[in-house]
Amino acid sequence: MMTRLFTACALAGLALTSASAAAELAPGSGHSIHLAAFDGVVYYTVEQDGYRVVATLASGADALPVRVISTLAPGQRMVLSVPQSLGQQSIDFEILRNGDALVVSDAVPAATVVDGVPAAAASGK
Repeated sequence: MMTRLFTACALAGLALTSASAAAELAPGSGHSIHLAAFDGVVYYTVEQDGYRVVATLASGADALPVRVISTLAPGQRMVLSVPQSLGQQSIDFEILRNGDALVVSDAVPAATVVDGVPAAAASGK
């Protein structure tokens, strides 16, 4: 029942887009996610061990959804990532626990990394 509810919420949010690059979530409030062919919703609850973050994604109304669950302490983050074709950057969606706030970013191509350093830094830009 919960899977259907989250899938329905995720698919209902397909038409919604975030106007900013990052948004702060309130406990229990959902935020729509769009990662390439996957759409979904992320929310969190406050637990004794930290913020329990739940992200549910599906590639369509009839597709079996995938759920990712993680408990974040202050300063921790999780990244949902969809790889692209060889030579293309992945599309990443970051969820960051910043003190008592949970901040989610819009999905963006990941920075190119060369030997563990972002390409812009490696090139001196």
